[in-house]
Amino acid sequence: EIQGEEMDILQKLTGQVHEQALTLEDLYNVETSFEEGRPEIDIVLDRVRAGLYNIGINAISSQLKTQLTGTSAGEWETEGELKDITIELPKIATNQLENITIPSGDRVIRLYEIADIRTTQAPKEITRKNQVRIGKVTAHLKTNKPLDHVVQSIMSMMSEISFPSEYRYSIAGEEQKRQEAFGNLKFALILSLILVYMVLASQFESLIHPFTIILSIPLGVVGAIAIFFILGRSLNIMAYIGIIMLVGIAVNDSIILIDAINQLKKEGLSRTEAIIEAGQRRIRPIIMTSLTTILALLPLTLGFGEGAALRSPMALAVIGGLITSTLLTLVVIPCVYSVLDRLTLKG
Repeated sequence: EIQGEEMDILQKLTGQVHEQALTLEDLYNVETSFEEGRPEIDIVLDRVRAGLYNIGINAISSQLKTQLTGTSAGEWETEGELKDITIELPKIATNQLENITIPSGDRVIRLYEIADIRTTQAPKEITRKNQVRIGKVTAHLKTNKPLDHVVQSIMSMMSEISFPSEYRYSIAGEEQKRQEAFGNLKFALILSLILVYMVLASQFESLIHPFTIILSIPLGVVGAIAIFFILGRSLNIMAYIGIIMLVGIAVNDSIILIDAINQLKKEGLSRTEAIIEAGQRRIRPIIMTSLTTILALLPLTLGFGEGAALRSPMALAVIGGLITSTLLTLVVIPCVYSVLDRLTLKG
């Protein structure tokens, strides 16, 4: 969408964007909102020349209106109904407009002396957004190339077009909806992290050890991104929803492990002994918990039935995240717990 005030400049910029968009191989059916409408004649009054003849713009407008469309002369009643009376002059041909005479005192001025007459093509419709005129360039995607990649190509194309200071453009349509959706999902991700931390802090009665458990979330995100990279698929909104689900799923293994370590420490074992013993005791339930979740989600990735394209990315994100978070939880989380617990005791 190109935004601006002057219709001529807006139409010119929209035409330039349209020409550039035609060069992109990923787009087809490239169209603009400035489809040709009816031809019209613009009478552009020159205030300077009109001022030299000592005639005002309002006087010129009223004279032109009278000569071109007529003037009202009241009403008359016929058969119980009121009819408008309009006095009209003979019709004026378009090639005779410049010879229209406008009286000014004792002088008679021809229209071409104080105005420029132009033949233009009126737009079929004038589109506005937030009370600002806009010109639209629309297109369809030709290939299965991800939308964000196509948008990058469009942004690169737009950088080659020079825009006046009061004119700007924005990417609308599906890309605008995608940006809004991702913005909402980012807020949901941050909120879910805060809620998980609050629950863990209240249950473990510690402000430090919940960070150890939450560390499994970025470990899971690494796996979610890696599986899409390996399969050559793009991250979409459903994949992002799967990553948000990981916030609640990936921490389960860490909770099992950290809880076992704390219980063993209360029984009198040292920090290192408790970590080793908890790893030996909990490795089986940790792997079984993750494996059952992965196997339950596996059918969604195979693409059975309608809507498989929507479900598959979400399941893939959860599966990839669980694989890495489970494996790294058994290695990274005990090390981080040992470091943070040592710092807590020093504090």
